[in-house]
Amino acid sequence: MNENRVEGLAKEAKGSIKEAIGKLTGDTTTEAEGKVEKVAGKAQAAAGKDIDTAEDVQKK
Repeated sequence: MNENRVEGLAKEAKGSIKEAIGKLTGDTTTEAEGKVEKVAGKAQAAAGKDIDTAEDVQKK
């Protein structure tokens, strides 16, 4: 599993938690930051997945 994929999944989880905390506390800034972090994590994980796929194809 590509390092970008792992880091992206972690960032996505952290963003989800941050977003939830923002919702619970009514802090729209924290909520928005969490949403942004979650999307960035999804993008990073997707890039890592693409790299993994490319490496698998290259090995064949």
